[in-house]
Amino acid sequence: MLTAKQQELLIFIQKRLEEGGVSPSFDEMKDALDLKSKSGIHRLISALEERGFIRRLPNRARALEVLKLPDGLSKPEAPVIKPPLASATAPRELPLAANDVIEIPLHGRIAAGVPVEAMESDASLAVPAALLGSGDHYALEVSGDSMVDAGILDGDYALIQRTDIAREGQIVVALIEDSEATLKYFRRDGGRIRLDPANAAYEPQIYDPRQVRIQGRLAGILRRYN
Repeated sequence: MLTAKQQELLIFIQKRLEEGGVSPSFDEMKDALDLKSKSGIHRLISALEERGFIRRLPNRARALEVLKLPDGLSKPEAPVIKPPLASATAPRELPLAANDVIEIPLHGRIAAGVPVEAMESDASLAVPAALLGSGDHYALEVSGDSMVDAGILDGDYALIQRTDIAREGQIVVALIEDSEATLKYFRRDGGRIRLDPANAAYEPQIYDPRQVRIQGRLAGILRRYN
C-alpha cells in the first residue's frame, strides 16, 4: 500500500509521461508535491522503485517508467510513436546533453568511521549523468590523502555505485567490522581480503573476509574548485 505522497508522485509522473513522453525533473516533482527539498523526492522514488511501481531507465537522467498504478487506477496503453525515416547521414542515437544532470544522495565523509547506512542525510549532489552508469548511486566526500596516487584528493566527491560484490583491483567502499568505512583498492591475498591505499605513506590493510562488507564501487570523482 502506498502512502499519499507516494501515490501523488506516481500519478504526477504518469501524467507527465502521457503528456510529453518525458518524466518530470526533480524540481518539478518537488514543486508539484509542495516539498521543501529534493531529497524527499529521492526517497519517494526509491520507495516506488522498491515496490515495483516504477523503474529507472539506465544510462539516462530524468528517465522513469511507470510499471503499474495502485488498485483502482488503470495504466493507459502507451501511445504508438512512429520513428522518423532514417537518413544516410543521421546518427542512429543522440548522445546525452553535456549539461544533463541527476541528483544522488550525499551521505557524508568517507573517513567518518561509521557505516554508510548511518550516514543517511537529506543532502544531495547534482552530478553529470555521463559520470554515472546503470544502477543506484550515492556520493561520499573524501577525507584524507590515502588515495592521492589514484587521483582521489581530500575534499573530492566519490560517486559510488551500490553493490555488495567487488572484483580484483576495483576501488570500493569497504565497511570494516560494521564500524568503519574506507575507500581502497580491493584485492584478495590468499584467503584474506587486502585493502590497498594509493599512497606509499600508508600500509595495506588485511582482514578476514568475515570482517569486510562491500558497500559499493567507485564510479567516478567529482571535484569542485574554489
